[in-house]
Amino acid sequence: MADIQDPVGAPARLSITQTSVGGIRVLALCGEIDADTVSGLREALHLDETAALSRSVLDFSNVTFMDSSGVNILVAAFQRARAAGGWIRMVAPTAPVQYVVEIVGLDTIIPSYPTVPEAIDA
Repeated sequence: MADIQDPVGAPARLSITQTSVGGIRVLALCGEIDADTVSGLREALHLDETAALSRSVLDFSNVTFMDSSGVNILVAAFQRARAAGGWIRMVAPTAPVQYVVEIVGLDTIIPSYPTVPEAIDA
């Protein structure tokens, strides 16, 4: 579990809880994904490491906002997972997140599912 804190110690606008189901990493995201908080998502996805985990489900059901910083991290995660023979799947993006996903065409490369179990079983 990774909780992101701002410099003065108050909870940041993004929290990430990580679990594993059958070898698939599940990240439950809560809050906003933007330039100020995206480093936590990058860290949770292990994008700064040479061996990124290859199968991940990202639960967006509690994400209230995502800007291009989040889109860029998701594209990088998709590329790393695909290169390793894996995948990234999104779950239940909220209306504001879904709008961004559709505008940039992210939904054409990263599939979205209504629930975590459906994303895992797909």
